Formats: sequence, C-alpha cells, structure tokens
Amino acid sequence: MKHPKLFRNMLPVFMLALLFACTGQRNKKSADQSGQSQPKEITVNAESQALLNYLAEQGDYAGSRNFPSMIAASEVFAELDSNNLIIDLRDKNTYEQGHIRGSVNVAFNDLPDYFSNNIKPSGYKRIILVCHAGQISGYSTSLLRLMGYSNVYSMKWGMSSWNKKFAEDWWLSKVSNENQDKIETTVNEKGSKNDLPVMHTGETTGKAILAKRIKAVFAAGYRDAMIPAADVFKDPSKYYILNYDRRDKYESGHIPGAIRYKPGETLGYKDEMETLPSDRDLVVYCNTGQSSAFVTAYLRLFGYNAKSLLFGNNSFMHDRMVKDKKTLSWVPFTDADIENYPYVKNQDGGSLR
Repeated sequence: MKHPKLFRNMLPVFMLALLFACTGQRNKKSADQSGQSQPKEITVNAESQALLNYLAEQGDYAGSRNFPSMIAASEVFAELDSNNLIIDLRDKNTYEQGHIRGSVNVAFNDLPDYFSNNIKPSGYKRIILVCHAGQISGYSTSLLRLMGYSNVYSMKWGMSSWNKKFAEDWWLSKVSNENQDKIETTVNEKGSKNDLPVMHTGETTGKAILAKRIKAVFAAGYRDAMIPAADVFKDPSKYYILNYDRRDKYESGHIPGAIRYKPGETLGYKDEMETLPSDRDLVVYCNTGQSSAFVTAYLRLFGYNAKSLLFGNNSFMHDRMVKDKKTLSWVPFTDADIENYPYVKNQDGGSLR
C-alpha cells in the first residue's frame, strides 16, 4: 500500500459514517414497521383554495372575534336616533303590520343590489338586519360581512325580542321538548378528509370567485338553508351533523350522530373543513340557530349543501336548557328575552304601538 498513513487517518471517518448509515436504516425500518401511517395529505381544488386564501387576506372574518356579529334589541333601541340603518327582511305585509321606527323593508335576494346601488354602507355607524327570529338576518349578515361590509349586524332573537306581539308567532311558539328524550352522549369522531366542493365558477382569483358565489347564494334564497328539528330527528343518519358549541354542552347531550366542531377553529381552517363531506347534506346547530346560520352561510358559500337547524337546541330540548342554564350556560329563549319596545304600523311612520 502506497499511503498507509493516509489510510490509518481516514479509517475512523469511514467507521463513523458506517455507524450513522446503519443507525439511520435501523430507525427508518422501525418507523416503517410501527404500522402507523402518516395523515393523508389532501390537495384542495384550485377554486376553493383561492377563495380560502382571499378570505384570509381580507381579515378572516369567520375566524375573528366578530363572528358571529349580533346586537341586542336593547342596544338597537338605545341608538334609534343615531346614525344606524335598520333593514327589515320580513315580507312586505308583515313589515307593514308592525316594524321598528325608521327601518326599511328589503327582500333577502335584493340585499346585494341595495348595498351597491341604494346606499353608501360606509356612511352608517351600523347597518342592522332584523327578521322574525334572528336566523335569516344572521345568514344574511354573514354573507354581507364576507363581502366586506364590516358594519353589518344581526339583531339577536329578531323581532321576537322587540315586542311580545312578534314573539308569539315565532320564538314563543317554536320552543319544544319533542325530541329531548332522543339525545345521546356518545362522542362521535369527524369524518375522513376529503377535498372541498368544486364550485365551477370558472374564475381564477379569490375575489372573482367570491363575487360569483355570493351572487349564487343570494339568488338561491334562504329556505333551503334552514331545516326544522323534526326533519332531522326522523333519521339523523341521513345528515352529517355539526354541533357548533362548547365541549361540555356537547357531552351533556346532542343529536344522535352529531360531531362537535369548535367555534372559532373550524371555518377557514383547511384541515377542519376537509373533514366535512361534500357529497352529503350538512346540518349545523347551536343553542338558538343564530350562530349556526352564520356558519351555514359560510359553508354554502363554498358549495356545501349546509342547513342551519331552526331554533337550535331550543327546538328539541328547551326545558333541559332552562333547568341547566346556570351550570352549562345554555341560551334558552324565555319571556325575559322579550322587551316591550314600541313599533309603528305602516311604512310612513304611522302611530306607535
């Protein structure tokens, strides 16, 4: 050998490299033999990803502290003479039979055009939407906020909280215990990951996709976005049911098959939204149906066939909510939520009632 000294100097280096190589192979083999597969990585379709990115860039409304955006009737009443615009979404005949002084009557489908062509939205401190029970206004507010109108609010409980006249045919007649004995405490797991719905707008930018989807959702109306508890309890297995509430409330009892999705950490989060099936009807519910209406609007924007459970838990376990209100912070609708504020009976201002 011509270079024995060089060989002796390099030998430790070769031995060290061999040791690391063997160790690496041993570790890789152990990981492969553990039987633990890595989580499946989903590639989100281009339109959904572009819309997710765009909404995040615009401030991530659905993940913000302002979601859902609701205002109490007491605050609306206190600010009646301030720079607020109140939009009543109820049908024309109902509106004329009694509404908040100064409010204007606009149909759900006409909201985008009204905001674009009839008013300067930024000129108001608040734009407050009202309906019968706070669910249609919540659905509408969610969509308008996603469009960038950051001063829009839904009046909590709708006109049912303004005066008992309006509550009698709505909240007071809708609370129920009909399916209270059917709830379960089983903790159900989320579904396997899937791609988000393919929206087929033909657009490539998030802004353009949002514009087309907003137009489509408003054009479709709100009726298919709501579902009564009786329909769900007939066969809960027909639906993928999202319980949008705190863990302790979920574990105390929920609709059979319902899966808990944590408020504030679901919408806009790719890993969470991928667990929602795009080929099934989704039912979202909360205490009152108002927060779930906000969630449903967001999901329908992305093409999910989502429905908000009308009146939420109040529609099937009201007495239990009243009984456990202090321990679980339930939100049951009661007479205590009804104010005795005046209203006017015709579009021109009319006499107070």
